[in-house]
Amino acid sequence: MSDVVEPVVETVELQHGCPVVNSHGQRVLLVARDKYVAVVKALADEGFDMCVDLTGVDYLNVENRTVGADIVPERFEVVVNLLSLTKRERIRLRVQVPENDATLPSLFDVHPGTEAHERETFDMFGIVFEGHPDPTRILMPEDWDGHPLRKDYEQGNIPVQFKGAHS
Repeated sequence: MSDVVEPVVETVELQHGCPVVNSHGQRVLLVARDKYVAVVKALADEGFDMCVDLTGVDYLNVENRTVGADIVPERFEVVVNLLSLTKRERIRLRVQVPENDATLPSLFDVHPGTEAHERETFDMFGIVFEGHPDPTRILMPEDWDGHPLRKDYEQGNIPVQFKGAHS
């Protein structure tokens, strides 16, 4: 009998080469940036033909955050929710986006309905979607400085003006 103890290796489920975790009963794929569009195309081929939502998250002040499956957390994350009407299933994708290179390829060619979602995510978080057909602001004026949903954006400095009030 040997005194050597074999390490326990936890098996990680993969889908399209991405680790899969469960969040509140929903499958979540942790997608690397370089596989982002390829995974979305593969899921579209499997019947996930509707992009319900795409948004950003800023984790600036969240220390020691774990993403899962040994994924290195970054300041920003893009979250995409896809729907398969034929399978009656949803799947969520989470993509880590570093602060010093806040870019992702656009999903417009796969899901044209992401056009407004990507513009809003750019406008609010400053994440640029490369290859987007209209990378302009959608909510804020074109000359607006900054991205209001970033955690380091100064709040409360916008003067409120009321019609008929003395300035």
